[in-house]
Amino acid sequence: MTSFTIDHKKVDVFPSRQSDRPIIYLNTYGHEGKQVFEHLQASDCLDFTLVAISNLEWNHDMVPWTIPPISEKGTPCTGGADEYLKLLLDEIIPNAEKTVPGTPAWRGIAGYSLAGLFAVYSICQTDIFSRAASISGSLWFPGFKEYIFSHVPQKKPDCIYFSLGDRECRTRNKFLKCVQQNTEDIKSFYEKQGFDLTFQLNPGNHFKDGVLRTAAGIRWILLSHSPHPDNH
Repeated sequence: MTSFTIDHKKVDVFPSRQSDRPIIYLNTYGHEGKQVFEHLQASDCLDFTLVAISNLEWNHDMVPWTIPPISEKGTPCTGGADEYLKLLLDEIIPNAEKTVPGTPAWRGIAGYSLAGLFAVYSICQTDIFSRAASISGSLWFPGFKEYIFSHVPQKKPDCIYFSLGDRECRTRNKFLKCVQQNTEDIKSFYEKQGFDLTFQLNPGNHFKDGVLRTAAGIRWILLSHSPHPDNH
């Protein structure tokens, strides 16, 4: 593993064993990148590089525009996704890829919760990512479904993975309760455009099995369209 810091963001690179393998960028709330990578290495998964970014300003870096707090004790989201995406494209990605062998076969982006929102937003803003995984993605975010309906991805993605916990919409919070409906609506919209995607409902609420769910999403986008589901 190689680690470095850019603009206070910690970047951990878990390299592939061979050259010219896929590379996936995972924005994390904590420091769960190592757990996700180790879980995938222990499973039937393709050889790939994981770049996990942590120490994010979660309610700023991962959200596309500003909204007030969604609960009485919550904090506002302050719309820094464009700024962070520029940092990712201009500095984090070039520096991360200097440390891995060869040239990436393709790039993917993944994330849990607000980082899942960011993953979907990113493919509408840049053509650098071929695949995306939105794991328990915060697609309840006000105005986001309407944004998706009016913005075509920069290039047609190879595949997109969506997941949620089956209890995530069972809340009195008027913002969060639409998360499953919004996710299903976005999935249907992309299906009509001929995108290859899947939507996985997992048992539990938003906070259950985050590492396992994240690994499952990454594994799916790694194996989709891949001829040999092994490590060679």
